[in-house]
Amino acid sequence: MSDSLERLHQAVIAAKDLDPAISRTARLFQRGPSRMARKLAEEAIEVVIDAVNGNADAVVRESADLLYNLTVLWVAAGVKPQDVWREMERREDLLGIAEKMPKSAAKLAVKMQESVAKKVAPVNSRTAVASSPAIGRRIVALDGRGLRKRH
Repeated sequence: MSDSLERLHQAVIAAKDLDPAISRTARLFQRGPSRMARKLAEEAIEVVIDAVNGNADAVVRESADLLYNLTVLWVAAGVKPQDVWREMERREDLLGIAEKMPKSAAKLAVKMQESVAKKVAPVNSRTAVASSPAIGRRIVALDGRGLRKRH
């Protein structure tokens, strides 16, 4: 996978200065980082909707779009795929590769304690909320029925 993302990264670098009339990548660079970020967010939402709706083929297609737009934003920000892999390796050494790093060491301790005693309370028929007083965030899980993508 890292080879594919590296090739994509190089292709985005090569395309960023092409004619915006014929290159989507060049158009994104012309429109700036806020447009790039908006496109990335749109693709992420589409992946989420398709996953919640159980459409694996669409998740694959939208994930490819998501990775493309993420790579465009990386190039604009001066980030290389190797930078991300180094961070992934650092996290793996600390928590294992399948864990997300908390925002602070204090939150790490809280999260480890909470993992033992998770509480999920239904809010309504379409959502469930996990609440953490120590972290102060509400996490909402959506039921996929009725979610639609915008086109």
